[in-house]
Amino acid sequence: MTKVLIYTTTVCPYCNAAKNLFKSLNVEYEEINLDSDSDLRAKLSAENNGWRTVPMIFIDGKFIGGFDDANKLHKEGKLLNLLGKN
Repeated sequence: MTKVLIYTTTVCPYCNAAKNLFKSLNVEYEEINLDSDSDLRAKLSAENNGWRTVPMIFIDGKFIGGFDDANKLHKEGKLLNLLGKN
């Protein structure tokens, strides 16, 4: 089964949009809130080419970007393939 991991913060409309996208596709995901873990957020940024915004979305351990990136993949018909749903 494909694992989706979404790093979020509480007041982030893009985080909510990302979660809603995966819910609409009936894809389960794990959410990790970064509000109180600035060290983890800094580590994730350093490991992913300096990416600093949330959400940070990973599919099977591979960083795909944020909501705009996931939504673009979905509109191009590529997200379902990454999720093993096609």
